[in-house]
Amino acid sequence: MPKPTLSDPITIRLPEEVLAAIEQVAETCDRTRSWVMVRALKMYLASEGADILAVRKGREQVANGDIHDMDDVLQEIYDTVDRKVA
Repeated sequence: MPKPTLSDPITIRLPEEVLAAIEQVAETCDRTRSWVMVRALKMYLASEGADILAVRKGREQVANGDIHDMDDVLQEIYDTVDRKVA
């Protein structure tokens, strides 16, 4: 598996207890602090970060006029349900 392209180094200040927990996890897993932090950031981006980006995308769609009237959407749902029941 090819290694990912890495960014330039960044500096981050963490609360001491967070860094201590990262170091304990890294030591326990025989991994680096960077590995633990990248993994934690990926998990965040896959959950809460993804939700935030979805909101951003929705706002951009509204700003671009890519919207649907709720009454039209509901009518389409009702029509679909009626067709499946019949």
